[in-house]
Formats: sequence, structure tokens, C-alpha cells
Amino acid sequence: MNHNSTRYTKIAIVLHGLVALGIFVMFALGWYMSEIPKDAAKQTAFDLFDLGVYTWQLSEAASPRTFYFNLHKSIGITLLAVIALRVLWRITHRPPAMLASYKAWERKLATGTHHLLYLLMIAMPVSGLIMAINSKYGVMWFGIDFIGGLDNKNLRELFHEVHEIVGLVFVAFIILHIAGALKHKFIDKDDTLKRMSLK
Repeated sequence: MNHNSTRYTKIAIVLHGLVALGIFVMFALGWYMSEIPKDAAKQTAFDLFDLGVYTWQLSEAASPRTFYFNLHKSIGITLLAVIALRVLWRITHRPPAMLASYKAWERKLATGTHHLLYLLMIAMPVSGLIMAINSKYGVMWFGIDFIGGLDNKNLRELFHEVHEIVGLVFVAFIILHIAGALKHKFIDKDDTLKRMSLK
């Protein structure tokens, strides 16, 4: 088996990186916005995450909660599109063979974890999108009207619960995924991480 047969394609690596970055940003944003008080004053300029790095200017004043919730939805829709591209790429391109050094249980665990991660990274934004559609506000994409709100309280609350549960399960499997990668890097000292390297 040649060296290239064990490596992912550059497109797969870039899509993996974009999705991973997007997921971490969304979790951070979700945690941050949940702490914003509902009665905060409206404003037209927002220092993103209060880091002093970038100030987002709006044409109309909005409350911090509205701004960050709309930002969360906008990034979520964009991330869902990238995830769809990644899934399409995965379906149409056979992944590289696993390293011959993997034990049988490692192969099964890796396969099962990857399949669940794909399922969860689809379920997370889809459940959030359905929840947002069933609110009275609907969905905007970076200030552009995208989908109107249906104002269905029962469905909104149901998918709010689904979104939170999927999020918790997702975090658990992301930790398992990272732990597996670290095991291969520092304990097994094999070439697992090199399969996802652009070098």
C-alpha cells in the first residue's frame, strides 16, 4: 500500500478544518449569547465577544441578545452548507484506508465515532434551524430575510430541547474524537494525524 492511499485529499482536509472551526465557534457563541441579559439596551456597534479585536456596525439598532442570536443563526446556516459539501464529498470519495497497525477494536470505534459525528454535525444545525423557523422571528442570514417565522411555540420548544441534547452528545463525541487523535499522537506515536495534514 503506498503512502498516498492512507492520506485524505486536500479538499477533505480543508472541509474538515472549516467544519471543525465552525463548530467550535458556534459552541462558543451559543455559550456566550445564553448569558446575555434580555433587557440590555439596543446599540448599533458590537465589539465581538468584548475582545477589542473587531467592532461590527449595524444599520439599525438591536439589542445584544438579538444581534448574537442572529449571528448564531447566520453562521449556523453557512456552516450547514459547508457540512453538506463535506458530506457530499465523503459520499463521492472513498476515504483512505486505516493504518495497518490499528487493532480491531480501534477500527470499530473509529468507524462508529466518525459515523456518529457525521450524524450529529447534521442534526445540530438542522435542529437549530427548525427551532428558529418555528419562532416568531424566523431566520435572517447576515441581515437578509431568509425564512419567515411560523410562531409555533410547541415545535419551537421541542426542537430547543432537541438542539440542547444533540449539543451535549456532540460535545461528548468531539472530546472522544480529540482524545483518540491525541492517543495516536502521543501514546501510539503512529501516522494517524499525518493523514489529515496538508504537508
